[in-house]
Amino acid sequence: MSLLVIGSTGTLGRQIVRKALNEGFQVKCLVKNFRKASFLKEWGAELIYGDLILPETIPLALCNVTAIIDCSTTRPNDLYNVKLIDLKSKYILIESAIRANIKRYIFFSILNGLSYRDILLVNLKLLIEHRIKQSGINYTIFHVPGFFQGLIPQYALPILEKQSVWITSESSLISYINTQDIARIVIQSLSISQFSNTVLPITGIKRWNSLEVIKLCEQISGQRAKITRIPIYSLNLFKYFLKFFQWTWNIAERLAFIEILSRGYSSKVSMKEILYILRIDSNELESLEFYLQEYFQRIMKKLKELNYKILDSHETIDKVNF
Repeated sequence: MSLLVIGSTGTLGRQIVRKALNEGFQVKCLVKNFRKASFLKEWGAELIYGDLILPETIPLALCNVTAIIDCSTTRPNDLYNVKLIDLKSKYILIESAIRANIKRYIFFSILNGLSYRDILLVNLKLLIEHRIKQSGINYTIFHVPGFFQGLIPQYALPILEKQSVWITSESSLISYINTQDIARIVIQSLSISQFSNTVLPITGIKRWNSLEVIKLCEQISGQRAKITRIPIYSLNLFKYFLKFFQWTWNIAERLAFIEILSRGYSSKVSMKEILYILRIDSNELESLEFYLQEYFQRIMKKLKELNYKILDSHETIDKVNF
């Protein structure tokens, strides 16, 4: 089976590429920057030039492709119109997949998105889901909450660098999950008929709110966090102000995601049936505690090595001066 992975350089996409290659799949990656994606080529993937905002590049990328795994999403620093990337271009991609007789289409959306369809980026995901379901292509849509990897810049790094951790007053519980576990589930699902034409949740084994994640980081790192709370009304006021300026529309829409947390977001769903079909024990899924423990250990080791090198260089200089 030949896979085309879209969004292959992203947090989730790169893990799916790696897992697929390890399982013996032929993997093609739709990329617009070959230099940035060079590591994928080194792994064994084939790089295909394409850009979702350039519709003419999409059909050629589907040549000899059996399945599409779409991990792409917009980024906070995108200069393009959100609707163009997340809706119009995705519609073109789906239409091209129909003409290319793609056998499987995998798409990632937001868990419990129906409750937040008034938020633009969530609604776009829902519209894409609807189009995929109506396309006639054999599809699997996975609903995901948050990834472990996103917690590093949000919580771990600010604590290590003694900077403020910015949170709202939300008490939402999110079942964060490692993207490596998601990749394993996704690649295994390709060969299982029960996953055809279904919408399935992928979540972690435990739910966390912001303060619990911060406390865990403090315990593992041995450092105290500087917590700065942002009132929801202030955030909404800032978002409203940004909408008056065209160059900030993208930022304003992204701030809308925080509304999900402020409304009491919940990712309480069961994956027992999915894990049973895949013959995966829930204990095999990596815990957030283990993930952060590994992360902080690596960082502390590098800091010790750096301090040792600095100390050693100073001793060498002192000997030379003497």
